[in-house]
Amino acid sequence: MSLIRLNDVSVRFENAQILREAFFRLESGDRVGLIGKNGSGKTSILKLVLGQVLPDTGTVTLDADLKVGYFSQFSELNGQSTILEVLDELFAPIKAIEAELASIDAAIAADPSGSAELDRLIHRQAELFEDMDRLDGWDYTRRIDTALTTLGFDVAHRVCSIDELSGGWRNRAALARILLESPDVLLLDEPTNYLDVAGVEWLEAWFRTFRGAAIIVSHDRRFLDAVVTRIIEVENFHLHEYPGNFGEYVVQKQFRLKNLEQQFVHESELLAFEAEGIADRREAAKAATRDLGNQLAKIKKARTPRPVDQIITEIYGGLHVKDMLCRVELLGKSYGDKVLFQNLSFEIRRGNRIVVLGANGSGKTTLLRVLTGEERADSGEVAWASGTAVVSYNQVLAELDDTDTVTHAVNAMPGSLAFTATRKSVGRFLSMFQFSEADLKQKIGNLSGGQRARVAMAQCLLSGASVLLLDEPTNHLDMSSTQVMERALLHFPGAVVVVSHDRFFSDKIANRHLVFGGDTAGPGEIEVRAA
Repeated sequence: MSLIRLNDVSVRFENAQILREAFFRLESGDRVGLIGKNGSGKTSILKLVLGQVLPDTGTVTLDADLKVGYFSQFSELNGQSTILEVLDELFAPIKAIEAELASIDAAIAADPSGSAELDRLIHRQAELFEDMDRLDGWDYTRRIDTALTTLGFDVAHRVCSIDELSGGWRNRAALARILLESPDVLLLDEPTNYLDVAGVEWLEAWFRTFRGAAIIVSHDRRFLDAVVTRIIEVENFHLHEYPGNFGEYVVQKQFRLKNLEQQFVHESELLAFEAEGIADRREAAKAATRDLGNQLAKIKKARTPRPVDQIITEIYGGLHVKDMLCRVELLGKSYGDKVLFQNLSFEIRRGNRIVVLGANGSGKTTLLRVLTGEERADSGEVAWASGTAVVSYNQVLAELDDTDTVTHAVNAMPGSLAFTATRKSVGRFLSMFQFSEADLKQKIGNLSGGQRARVAMAQCLLSGASVLLLDEPTNHLDMSSTQVMERALLHFPGAVVVVSHDRFFSDKIANRHLVFGGDTAGPGEIEVRAA
């Protein structure tokens, strides 16, 4: 019996089609990775399960008494409570048993005479012991501590109110709560955003012991590879299923696209043959025949675009970058008694793709802010070469003008490659980033979070800067946009400094690493090593 069933479901929002004739089954033990472009309907599917969105046609059915847990980047918690208080509330039945056991212990100690009441207390105590075993309640405090420790919560984070935490830490708190609830079905919307590598690896290990089912919306390819048992891709309003993990999906989709291409060629031949027959029978249809041939040519051209790499290299062909871009010497930064880094020295040169690794709170983002001048170092020097243009993805994203249009925002940055590359190349690049002609005319204030992230990333990649500073750039980007970004970064003639927890992304682009707290590093020291 399926736990969740979507049967012939269609959903529209205003005039936009989201899903059409969607069929889906979630079985016990399933781990489904839900992927698709930004705005394709992934989150809408989760909301259908939660009853927050109703289908226009079709049915959504859940098993009776099914316990569903939902995490999103906007999960709400009681802002007045601490995270410890929030998690303690999950174990209220266990705490009630503990309180009753304590009262029984006190009563037994006060009445050691062997009375009938003592027999009743001992019998009740045995029942409560069985309840604690059944609820796995003996070590719930250790489970809370393990979850919080692995997710990076130090003492200060545990005792301050939720409202005092940053957005990222509130998301971590919500994730800790949902995992400790152990529901029958987990719905997770981008669970690895804001987690460091250790946190993601802990989440992967947690899934190995989780006995329920899960639907996971994620762009983290290695996480999907480790966790899911099948992939559902939302594409053209329909759900396409691929058994296995993300790696197997990539192979299977290649075969599917090849079959579709062969089918397209076959259908094109049949249409051409039909057109010839019409021309033979009806001289008056010659104009229509020419139109049909033009349509076929256009479709074929759309199905076989130019290689991504060629488009990118055309854009970057006119960007000339110095060899030495920056020298960092004996850099140090502390917050109170906590030393983030000290005596840090390294160079940023043309062609460097430096990935900064380390646990949450170790100082990775602070290092980028020191490089941009947003924060001052306590000691040492950051010396940029004269004339070196530096762009920060996070600054660009934060400073997007809601009243601006997408096309103006992308093209109007000082020094933009949109002015030096051909208009055709820039148009193709933006098309690869999934910007349609209609999208380019949109006001930025009307865009979703993922669409805004794509605008900011396109601005950075086309900025003409010699150095790109990127802090968690894969957050909010869908997979196809991430793949285009990866190809652009590999061909980028300047230097890139990236903070990322996305191991798949990091492995593809890095040729150097800065590792906070590496194997040979002492407190506040950073290993600098080749990838």
